[in-house]
Amino acid sequence: MSRPIRVLLVDDHTLFRSGIKALLQRQEDFEVVGEAGDGLEGLKRAKSLQPDVVLLDLHMPGIGGREAVKLLSEEVPACNVLLLTVSEDAEDLIETIRAGARGYLLKNIETDFLLNAIRSAARGESVVSPQMTGKLMMGVRMGKEGVAQEDDREKLSPREKDIIALLAKGVSNKEMAHTLNVAESTIKIHVQNILKKLHLTSRVQAAVYAVEHGLVQKD
Repeated sequence: MSRPIRVLLVDDHTLFRSGIKALLQRQEDFEVVGEAGDGLEGLKRAKSLQPDVVLLDLHMPGIGGREAVKLLSEEVPACNVLLLTVSEDAEDLIETIRAGARGYLLKNIETDFLLNAIRSAARGESVVSPQMTGKLMMGVRMGKEGVAQEDDREKLSPREKDIIALLAKGVSNKEMAHTLNVAESTIKIHVQNILKKLHLTSRVQAAVYAVEHGLVQKD
């Protein structure tokens, strides 16, 4: 059995942290390695503990979630930051994704969605609460920094177009590898090349780009 996913909880509400910790501890594939009540303490703990996933609140005293994402991305790049917040503000969503967050979840999500989102983040994949997907796409339309230009789609090879279309449908690397009959490591390389060619920073941005630019065929 592979080792459990090591999670650091960063939220200024002690009771909420306790609830999430209890939930994760009931799962065999999770280990809560630490907790913090603000962004600065979260950064310190992330540096020392090197967790796989940092589950991070957005609005906290001192260093809030936006700044914490930037610092974690710069100083602890190996960890995957997943926002868990009550904020449905599109600017919060766009800025944290642009800063390097793997995903953005609302605190009213279902338990199973949260657990699977943490697993996805640990694999380096990106996830956004369904309610926020439309706002992310709107941010893309508005030409936010770091979003690819329309002409960039011509830089993609036919195989890369196949992969970005599957990515937009939420297909995992493992499932893509099975569908396209290639190694999972090959899929990872293709995804990296797609992000580089489109000047994007995450799979979420790539998925939105694919939908916006007609690279996804309707089922």
